Order: sequence, then C-alpha cells, then structure tokens
Amino acid sequence: MAEVRALIESLVFVSGDEGVTLPELADVLELSEAEAEAEAEALKSVVNERDGGFYMDRSGHSYRFVTVKEAAPYIRRMMNPPEKKTLSRAALETLAIIAYEQPVTRLDIENIRGVKAEKAVQSLVGRGLIEARGRSEGSGRAILYGTTDQFLDTFDLTSLEELPPLPENENNEDDFQSADLFFASLASEE
Repeated sequence: MAEVRALIESLVFVSGDEGVTLPELADVLELSEAEAEAEAEALKSVVNERDGGFYMDRSGHSYRFVTVKEAAPYIRRMMNPPEKKTLSRAALETLAIIAYEQPVTRLDIENIRGVKAEKAVQSLVGRGLIEARGRSEGSGRAILYGTTDQFLDTFDLTSLEELPPLPENENNEDDFQSADLFFASLASEE
C-alpha cells in the first residue's frame, strides 16, 4: 500500500491550505473511508516521525501539510520581501480613486482614469492596500474594491474621514489628481 500513501501524499500536497477530506480521498482513490483513513494515518506517522520542515496535520476529517513553527519568520521573509517604498503614478491614481469612491469596480476606475487599470489594481492588492469587497449587482458581477487597514496604516490615517477633501469641481480627473498629490507626498515619506 506504499503506492496508495504516495498518492495520498500528492493529493494532500496539491490541496494546499484547505486540505483534503477523507471522503475526497476515498472517492479519488476508490477506497472505503476506513481504508483511506488507515492509509492517511500511516502516511501521517511516517511524515511526522522525520525531522523536517513540515508535518502532516489532521483537523476533523481533513489532512494538510503544515510548516513547523520555527520556519515562520523565514517563510514570512521569503513571502513578503522588502518592497519598493514608492508607488507608480498609475497605482497612486488608482489608489486615490478607490479611496474616495469605494467600493468601486475596475471598470469604474478605468472609466475615470481613461486607461486600463488591471496592473495597478493587481499591484495594490499585492501590497495589501486594497482588497475585494464583494461583487457588483450589475451584469458580470464585477469585483468591488476598497481600501484595507494596511492602507490606513501605510498613510498614517485612523479612518477614511481623514482623507483630504476633494475640490468641488465637475472634472473628476482633476479631483483625483489633487488626491494623487496627497498620496504621493505620503508615499515618498515612507
């Protein structure tokens, strides 16, 4: 049954953080749940006996691989490398639009900016400054974006009410360029 254990190991590995349940293992491997559990537990014993960087965890009926606690600071360092302190002009414009208009879709951002915003949105999500806040009610159910607590921390704000007021002007693009100056001045101080 070593071959079944190798398959279980592969399935647990590809299942990621969510893990794989006993019913899923049984179904995929065409085993009874009792057989799947016996093989998974045998694999768990083998994996957990070695002195490695991860172990196999069982939570309820799910199995997953988990890294050892001692590796946490190194994993964080690898997963969150120091980033450039400044944001591109496109990212600043996009961030200003999201901060003032949230929740807002990428199409809304593109309509205000007049150019594609996909890369800027991805960059801001990657930096943890914005996040998905649900879906719009319109056709296509586009993702709605809003700012995060990290956004507030990054720009030393306690709430969105501390954002400088936009000038009373009918040209939204000019309004957001004023906001860009605010964000650019804060971003360069980091």
